[in-house]
Amino acid sequence: MKKNIKMGVLMLTATVLATGGGYWYGQRQSAAHGSEQAASTVPPANGKKERKILFYRNPMGLPDTSPTPKKDPMGMDYIAVFDGEEESEAASAGQIQISTEKVQKLGVRLEAASMRTLDKVVRAVGRIEPDERLTYAIAPKFEGYIERLHVNATGQAVGKGQPLFEVYSPELVSAQREYAIAAQGVEALKGASEETQKGMRELAESSLMRLRNWDISNEQVKALSQSGAARRTLTFRSPVAGIVTEKKAVQGMRFMPGEALYQVTNLSSVWVIADVFEQDIGLVRPGAKATVRINAYPDKVFTGPVTYVYPTLTAETRTVPVRVELTNAGGLLKPGMFTQVELSAAPKGAVLTVPTSAVIDSGRRQIVLVQVKEGRFEPREVKVGARSEDRIQILEGVQDGEMVVVAANFLIDAESNLKAAIGGFASAEQGKGAAPESSAKPQGAGGVGHQAEGTVEDVDAKSTVTLAHGPVPSLKWPAMSMEFKVAHSGLLKELKPGALVAFEFVERDQGEWVITAARPLGKATANPHAGHN
Repeated sequence: MKKNIKMGVLMLTATVLATGGGYWYGQRQSAAHGSEQAASTVPPANGKKERKILFYRNPMGLPDTSPTPKKDPMGMDYIAVFDGEEESEAASAGQIQISTEKVQKLGVRLEAASMRTLDKVVRAVGRIEPDERLTYAIAPKFEGYIERLHVNATGQAVGKGQPLFEVYSPELVSAQREYAIAAQGVEALKGASEETQKGMRELAESSLMRLRNWDISNEQVKALSQSGAARRTLTFRSPVAGIVTEKKAVQGMRFMPGEALYQVTNLSSVWVIADVFEQDIGLVRPGAKATVRINAYPDKVFTGPVTYVYPTLTAETRTVPVRVELTNAGGLLKPGMFTQVELSAAPKGAVLTVPTSAVIDSGRRQIVLVQVKEGRFEPREVKVGARSEDRIQILEGVQDGEMVVVAANFLIDAESNLKAAIGGFASAEQGKGAAPESSAKPQGAGGVGHQAEGTVEDVDAKSTVTLAHGPVPSLKWPAMSMEFKVAHSGLLKELKPGALVAFEFVERDQGEWVITAARPLGKATANPHAGHN
């Protein structure tokens, strides 16, 4: 009995020892595994979570990144960009970061830049004028008097050969008598010698040529030679069918040789003189199709070719006249009417284009927002060329296939400006809280900029200031010496060599830093901020 109890106690002890040993071993293994796991997940001593490095960026804010650590030409280390800092990196690279949700709310629409043929239509105003080649003037070549008017009103329609007026001229009557006498002499001297007949024929031909040079018709000359009697008056007829556009003849008036008494214009064809602006004249070519509209006939469209581009420019309006010919069979087109003209421009082949709405034109430069990746946009200055109804040619700044913002680009631009302003105010407030005396915003600073303190080392003749400044937290710059421009010459009175100043600066162009405000802090005895030079 005692032996059985003793054996039971021994077995129980062994079981307890085995259980305890296994528990102790398990705890050691768990602790070791837990310490390894804690070593990879426990936050660092400063309490910040370990972050993943995405890439390294240029310390001077230039658009240059590297996947590995490196130094710039000045010997400065590239700054690491961690996961979650894409937005600040986008801002430092001159890009705009907007969340996907906000992009959808703004209604942003993208379209790829593509090669297209610009079908541009040049619009101009014009006026209808008579065809100068169908305008005729009736001007007698001798002196005389108007005996009778058959057409006595301007604007009256006349047919070809219709009598216009009758004239009396002593010279004309004398010339008729000379011809009649010469013609009778030729008949009377048929039996005379050949020399006598030749002389009489020459006299008759000379008299006849004089009458013809005065535009006497063949019918009138024939009637004169048959009757042998000179007519007192001569009838002038219209040389063309048309409208009397000018009438100076008055019954009973005396006229001189070459004086225009009537002007008759054939309006079966008219000209449209369109005034094309100077910047569009290079797109207009003779032979191009023109579409003409007139307010008097809003339901009608007239078409015709461009027949001539005038070689002169009207200085007052900076326009070049362009001639379009139109048929006027129905007589609807009347000289003096105003017209709206559309000219088809000659295409120049496929060119790189974007929608017109993609270009933000400030008047001084043109900007296009290019999508770098989803929710990230880069403003680019572009050089534009020809325009069509809805597209514009891009000469520089955008590549074929790049996605550009064509809707809500002004909202994105406003969003980026607002973020920059808020960030600037936040930086200023943070600086005031950290060091109210030394980091206060310099008096007179305007706009959003970066603040720093430094010692003026040199000021050259071109107003370039060399400053040995301390770290710049807003740009993640270390202490160093570098050159700055000044916004205006009035700042130079605070920027004397050896002076310790608090200053504010901005980036005007890429890599060009400009001091916008400065405040003296005292006289520096040494260079406390000397860094990379």
